[in-house]
Amino acid sequence: MNPIKTAKDQYDEYSRKMQKIADVRNAAAMMEWDMETYLPEKGNDIRGKQLATLRGIAHEWFAEDTLGELLLSLSESDGLDEIQHKNILRTKEDYDKNKKYTPEFIQELSMTTSGCYHAWIKARKENNYTTFEPLLNKMIALKKKEAGLLGYRDHPYDALVNDFEKGAHVKMLDVIFKDVRKELKTFLEKILTTHTADNKVLYQHFDKNKQWEFGLTVLKNMGFDFSSGRQDISEHPFTTSFNSHDVRITTRIDENDFANMLWSCIHEGGHALYEQGLPATQYGLPCGEAASLAIHESQSRFWENNIGRSLAFWKHFYPELQKQFPEQFRQVALRGFYRAINKVQPSLIRTEADEITYHFHIMIRYELEKRLIGGELHTKDIREAWNEMYLQYLDIKVPDDKSGALQDIHWCHGSFGYFPTYSLGSFYAAQFFHQADQALPGLRNKIESGDLKAILHWLRENIHQYGRMYEANELCEKVTGEKLDFKYFMNYVKEKYKEIYD
Repeated sequence: MNPIKTAKDQYDEYSRKMQKIADVRNAAAMMEWDMETYLPEKGNDIRGKQLATLRGIAHEWFAEDTLGELLLSLSESDGLDEIQHKNILRTKEDYDKNKKYTPEFIQELSMTTSGCYHAWIKARKENNYTTFEPLLNKMIALKKKEAGLLGYRDHPYDALVNDFEKGAHVKMLDVIFKDVRKELKTFLEKILTTHTADNKVLYQHFDKNKQWEFGLTVLKNMGFDFSSGRQDISEHPFTTSFNSHDVRITTRIDENDFANMLWSCIHEGGHALYEQGLPATQYGLPCGEAASLAIHESQSRFWENNIGRSLAFWKHFYPELQKQFPEQFRQVALRGFYRAINKVQPSLIRTEADEITYHFHIMIRYELEKRLIGGELHTKDIREAWNEMYLQYLDIKVPDDKSGALQDIHWCHGSFGYFPTYSLGSFYAAQFFHQADQALPGLRNKIESGDLKAILHWLRENIHQYGRMYEANELCEKVTGEKLDFKYFMNYVKEKYKEIYD
């Protein structure tokens, strides 16, 4: 006769199962990181099969009936503490969703993602969208199928965006981007009628090794722990975490564009600090994972813009930059450099956009994705639709595919529903920064002196440590006392740019 298991015994069994699944998922993530950094070209095909196998195993383990029975029993137990209860609640939600996928679908999606990625790389080299279109068309068909598997109430895109940002849906996003089109567009037009900031100083020759070293200096000062992470080069900057003690970031370097590499470092560094701040004791469990994609993005945008593009930040770092690049910056005053890095100007490339026009890039992708998943737009028409929207919203003519429909990696990864979290993240970041500024007396003086420990500690205490204890909207209310409010972003940019643009 088997003894009755206590809640502790059951929870320990649950933890072991989840950590085994995390091990397999992270093995796949390691292979993906390698694929985008060091994998030899001839290894592509077999790597795709390897990834499909590992994802299939993780899916099967996470869909086992015994795990479902264990979760059901634990969800009804009163012998758990708050964190344990939240882990069970979140895992059961994930489990129920995962059961909607078949192993065949998971493997097909994995193989398509791998093929799509390499088609995207090839298309970018050839600067030809038509090379990528057939694989993208297959990906769209799979994402439509996925929306059907997950289920939705109003729009198939709801199912996909909810996968990245729980509780988000088309009706909510339409309201947010209406504010972008109205308030932010009006403010942008006002800025563009004033004297334009000069940013030519950023487009000189900057030795790649010196750029790399300066980027590492900034990352160390931000608090990135290099004994628990590393930085490498990739086609598109990204962050991967295998656990809070092994977080990888990548950047890219353009020797004729100083801003390209540095703000990629700071942006991905913000993501990495969040991952390094998650509780290691919760490895493999929801409370050891990020609250949501938008909250994750809030951390990268917080560091990239609210800190990294602030005058206070550069009062400390600019003298160091002048030492690193004396010929380029010796004759440029701090205020001139500050205006240059915050120049507002419609541009082609999302990752290089200023923090105002950036949200029109996101809005364009959101509108295209919504129409693709809704069946109103076909992949063969993306190039034309993309170019039309850039002309409409940013008054820019797109010269080629590499700077147009091929510029982002997200679609070849199948990450439909991801883009809106970028804008949501920026709006959360502004609200968080306002709260931190209120809570930490003398914060700006600390930033001016290069002391970023207080702000990182505040983020760790108020955001990082909680993992998925709270959903994004709940966390925002806990931290700031309010739900997400677009006014904080508008107040932030108005205060900042009225000084830059008089």
